[in-house]
Amino acid sequence: MTDQARHFLDQKPGRSPTNRSLERGIEILRAFRPGSELLGNGELAERTGLSKATVSRLTQTLVGSGMLQLDKAERAYRLAPAVLSLSHAMRTASRVLQAAAPLMLELARHRHINVGLAAPDREEMVYLESIRYAKRAALRHVVSGQRVPMELTSLGRAYLAVLAPQHRAQLMRLLSQRRVRWKQIETEIGQACADVRTKGFCAAAWQPEVVALATPLQVEGTIYVLNVSLSTRESIAAIAQDLGPALLGLAQAVRHELLLQEPRSG
Repeated sequence: MTDQARHFLDQKPGRSPTNRSLERGIEILRAFRPGSELLGNGELAERTGLSKATVSRLTQTLVGSGMLQLDKAERAYRLAPAVLSLSHAMRTASRVLQAAAPLMLELARHRHINVGLAAPDREEMVYLESIRYAKRAALRHVVSGQRVPMELTSLGRAYLAVLAPQHRAQLMRLLSQRRVRWKQIETEIGQACADVRTKGFCAAAWQPEVVALATPLQVEGTIYVLNVSLSTRESIAAIAQDLGPALLGLAQAVRHELLLQEPRSG
């Protein structure tokens, strides 16, 4: 099990054995990522840090509950369709996504840019929606459910900027363990936090010739992040000046739409 996984599992003391079993089962599901679609018990044990005996019991349970499928020829497991149905249920039930998606599409079409909405998951950011309208194609195609590093992206840095100081410090310690050039990244995160406080958004260019801006969107006790991006050879400063107001306008429009959706008393 990774240090990050152990940290998040150890956050709440006094867990019952039942809760511990559930958490271990979730760690099994988390081990499946793009490029790791088919995993055997040995690989799952290595990725989660759990014993092979424990992994064997958990995979049998997950197959029985419809969360995993067994490939008998490969003696390995893959995620089952039921996992996708959970994702669909989450997306259709999200008030934030329902409010944001039409507005994101409108901005993407109008400015010929990419627009995304993401939320944190441990030390990564997960796209809830990604609308791609940039004229120049990027090297990668971002889709819903895709994860990106928190510490390198405008999405992650905007999220870190609005975290409570103790929570941000906690995450920063975890993030520092996986980056060699951490001092430079830490400085960039500090600047991003300052930019969010003063400008309302931050910028980053962690992919070649791709500039992204992001702004936090705090709704119903959850921190989401909106971003815009495009492939360009222009400077970050030029893109920030051009697209910053549009990004902030999008965030304000989403907040307004959510207010309109609230049930009226009386």
